[in-house]
Amino acid sequence: MAQNSIEKVLILGAGGQIGTELRDALQARYGWDNVVSTDLKELPESAGRSQVLNAMDGKALDELVHREGITQIYHLVATLSATAEKAPLPSWDLNMQTYFNAVEVARNRGIRKIFWPSSIAVFGPTTPRNPTPQETILEPTTVYGISKVAGELWNQYAYKAWGLDIRSLRYPGLISHTAPPGGGTTDYAVDIFHQAKAHNTYTSFLGADTRLPMMFLADAIRATLELMDAPADALQHRTAYNVGALDFTPAELADAIRAHLPGFTISYAPDFRQAIADSWPQRIDDSAARRDWGWQPRFDLNETVRVMLENV
Repeated sequence: MAQNSIEKVLILGAGGQIGTELRDALQARYGWDNVVSTDLKELPESAGRSQVLNAMDGKALDELVHREGITQIYHLVATLSATAEKAPLPSWDLNMQTYFNAVEVARNRGIRKIFWPSSIAVFGPTTPRNPTPQETILEPTTVYGISKVAGELWNQYAYKAWGLDIRSLRYPGLISHTAPPGGGTTDYAVDIFHQAKAHNTYTSFLGADTRLPMMFLADAIRATLELMDAPADALQHRTAYNVGALDFTPAELADAIRAHLPGFTISYAPDFRQAIADSWPQRIDDSAARRDWGWQPRFDLNETVRVMLENV
């Protein structure tokens, strides 16, 4: 594909938690007509230019990229950690085949950049947890985590073998009021706000003292765009970057909510997701991201709680 000055952006999986806000940010940056959003189901008119696409269909993806003159792909298709454990093999197929389809299209059509999200799910019980370094042991215990480790290694391979510019972040748990939870182990940190506003009480599926790294979605979107803007030669890590912002426990989050809703109560009923959380980091060392492309979070816990309670 001939290079031109206009970026044409394709989002795969635009209807999910990340895609909803990333779509708006990309439209603001590149223009309504230059962002094409796709999902397995029909997106609302507010999504802008969109179409139904099964990203497992490599031929359909290739035809769309060619027809639209796409220059960047944001690949957000995935079955997340808790959901994937209920259907391991189909989840592996979805997570990896859609990735390979995007990589093959990028090779054949001269795509300039791909964004593909990784996750703290790449880490496991043998990883140092507080803090978790940029370069460390990756022995995840979930299908989702295994697929993300595989994807990270493919990112690096595709860059070295074919020169594909694939960029990735190891997202922590993401907190947002614009989309419902997506089936991950950190979903409690979104659902708790809805239940607090509706019922002033919440039952957590993680224990009171389960500390996990989290991030307000607006920070995650900004991190994504800043990484994609960074000069290619500044990026020292071609697998994925650690990014951090917050870390807290369900009990600490409940205390922060109680500052706004004094009668709020929380109880605890840990389920199968507790074992997943116990294998993940408590705090992230993101010094590489800060050094290579200037990452700095903006939302602390109190500001995150305030914005969530005002908007759910």
